[in-house]
Amino acid sequence: MTLDYFYGQSGELFSYFRIPKALFQDSRFRQLSTDARTLYGILLDRMSLSVKNGWMDKQGRVYIIYTVREVQESLCCAEHKAVKLFRELEQIDLIERKRRGLGRPSLIYVKDFTTGLSKMHNLNCANSNSGVDQSAVQEQTKPQANKD
Repeated sequence: MTLDYFYGQSGELFSYFRIPKALFQDSRFRQLSTDARTLYGILLDRMSLSVKNGWMDKQGRVYIIYTVREVQESLCCAEHKAVKLFRELEQIDLIERKRRGLGRPSLIYVKDFTTGLSKMHNLNCANSNSGVDQSAVQEQTKPQANKD
């Protein structure tokens, strides 16, 4: 297969899943697998459809319905892997699933990954030395012998 190049703004003709950079840069999400990050981006994308359909609970929180089967199809994975990815997102509190029983799919609340992010971002920026040109001579200390 030979693919052509993108020219000009032709890459903007397609729809894309957006995955927040914070999932890669924020230490809170460091242990997430790449597949879980991808799934979170897909779930965020599905949120716009839920908003359009007015899928909100009594508290005004938007929910989505996205089944294990849909995850399997989207990510080309087995059922076990899809369940594991949902669990991974739940454990880090990026989603909450509300089981409805009677064979009906769970409601999924996709949580706001930016909660607490701005405070942490400001702290990181204040402590960051990125882009600062500093040369420092490291002190070498004489190693101490083990005394047993």
